[in-house]
Amino acid sequence: MNNGLAEYLPVLVLGVLAVLFVLVSIIASRLLAPQRSTNAKLASYECGIVDQAAIPERFPVRFYLVAMLFIMFDIEIVFLYPWAVANSQLGLFGFMAMLIFVVIFFLSFVYELAMGGLEWGPRKRRVLPLPPASRSGITGVRTVGLTGREHVPDAAWSGAQQPSSGTAAG
Repeated sequence: MNNGLAEYLPVLVLGVLAVLFVLVSIIASRLLAPQRSTNAKLASYECGIVDQAAIPERFPVRFYLVAMLFIMFDIEIVFLYPWAVANSQLGLFGFMAMLIFVVIFFLSFVYELAMGGLEWGPRKRRVLPLPPASRSGITGVRTVGLTGREHVPDAAWSGAQQPSSGTAAG
């Protein structure tokens, strides 16, 4: 056998042994395990808590965005570490190539932040300001939620006077 390939023989033997161990374990568990199915065995188990509602079928998109960020950081480290080790031999070309890579990576990370990829809490709703009361043409009391009520002008609201409600007070 060639001396170059002989160095890889222990790795090949270890790989074959790993595959054989997995196959023997699966076959032995199929042959030796009891085959009694019960409702408790067929039910999904989650930390001892019985499901109260249906499990959602899809993960939110935010989960995938954070996973992509994780992969991006891994790829950056995979490229930055060898560059840092061989920086002196690569010279200006290697520095410029890595600078372009880091700029592209940084811009994609800023875009991810701007799109809210790291905001995990409930979505914040934008609160729009209420329109001014003068838009309805009626001044004085705000008209929001006053459907069916009669309008009382500002002049009728003096110290001791009560608004007329249609019933006689007395």
